[in-house]
Amino acid sequence: MSAVRPRVRLWPIVAALFLGAAPAAAAPPPEGRCPDFAAGAPGGPAGDAGPPALREGSVLEHGDLLALARLFPPEVWAQREVFFFEGMRMEIGACHRRYPAAAFYQDATERFAGRARLDDDGNLLDYTAGLPFLQESIDPEAEDAALRWAWNFQHRYRGAGPQGSFRLLDLPSRIGSPEIYEGSFFYIRTAHRADLVGSGYRMEESRRSLWVAGGHFEEPFNARHLAWRQIRPLDADRKYKKPDDTFVYVPTMRKPRRSATPWVDGLFTPRYTVSGDSGGGGLPFGVGTSADGGAPAFESIHPTAGISIAATEHMRRGFTGLALRPNAYEWKWVGEQEVLAPLNGLQEGHPVMEDRNYGPSGLSVASDRWDVRQAVVIEGRVLRPVDELARVQLWIDWQTLQPLYYVSRRKNGGLLDIGILVHRFSGDRPRYPAWPGGEPAQVFDPVAAAFYFVPGGGAGWRRESYDVRSLPVDPKELRKLTSTDQLMRGR
Repeated sequence: MSAVRPRVRLWPIVAALFLGAAPAAAAPPPEGRCPDFAAGAPGGPAGDAGPPALREGSVLEHGDLLALARLFPPEVWAQREVFFFEGMRMEIGACHRRYPAAAFYQDATERFAGRARLDDDGNLLDYTAGLPFLQESIDPEAEDAALRWAWNFQHRYRGAGPQGSFRLLDLPSRIGSPEIYEGSFFYIRTAHRADLVGSGYRMEESRRSLWVAGGHFEEPFNARHLAWRQIRPLDADRKYKKPDDTFVYVPTMRKPRRSATPWVDGLFTPRYTVSGDSGGGGLPFGVGTSADGGAPAFESIHPTAGISIAATEHMRRGFTGLALRPNAYEWKWVGEQEVLAPLNGLQEGHPVMEDRNYGPSGLSVASDRWDVRQAVVIEGRVLRPVDELARVQLWIDWQTLQPLYYVSRRKNGGLLDIGILVHRFSGDRPRYPAWPGGEPAQVFDPVAAAFYFVPGGGAGWRRESYDVRSLPVDPKELRKLTSTDQLMRGR
């Protein structure tokens, strides 16, 4: 096992139970080398340490987890009653499989290798397309090692960006009932697109943006037609304080308006839990006459305005961990660790299968296929604190750069939320559409996520998006997706 290597900072005692002190690995272990079931380390030749107990296709149950403790982040293991459950069936996928990216992304990575650089403020300069920094070129002892991994994470290969439906299970704290919200979302990369060689690696329809995101809600009634657009400006990679252009269509106001949250780190999600409330509020104006001809009465503009404006605020749910601003953090290298993670899940969920078992907590994706991967662990201190969030720890797959785990903390070091992200590799999906031109997309679709809010006493959320695809959008459709006029239709 390649355990996490802390640099010079002390870790909590719970982490010390799992993390070792070996030198950093230059690359993951060879394909097919599985960790030893009992020790969490690569098995040696037969007769030495015996054959590895973890093999592709083997199925583990809840009682097997104790021997696997070292293959999970310590924060996940500490909350194992949330993320694992009696009756689970975890299928072991490939051990350190080298997943291919699309040929055009690999070509761009080779063509522009060594050109991207960082300035003293952590901004990314001279980046065109492909992977900004080759994994093998990043020295873990360098001061900017974690920052380079963060930029690789943000510009990892993900096709044209995911688009599809979603179902959010919103679990409140001890007070309240679970709520289910459904709709659709999109995240479209408009710049640094390795497939757009002829147009300077940008989409002509949106040349001033890095990416465009948005979506709309369909269910339940109180959130129906709530819709949003988020456009990240092209110069955000050089100016982290640059706000996005974010607009929200609030049904009770019958018009789109700018988000009440002017700056967002990752993907914006409107505060859907208040979007359709019919409570009072609004701004009084003028003086009218009461219906019975008696005392004067105030009239008002949008009697639900106070609550409706709240719906345009950002809430960290649904799409956390899919995007971030690397230059909005002060990053430090934590280390590397061999982990089990659902990088290439096999099971279905909404909208393909509606009755999947997510365990008693509602937040367990344990019954799925979990690959053995080498994770790079980096931690970022936010330069612009929002709400309680002060630090973020990302567990990034060394080879594909996909997010495996997400951990956030408060300013005092206390845990905020812990997330597991689920992907599926399109190359293993028999009926997955080809890229325009006929070549395989070879992309990881973000099909699910489960986040546990530690201070909430059982609160958290789960997203399912099992019909998502990451293929190019027709230019006409793109113009609709970047237009606020389309928001008038709640789309």
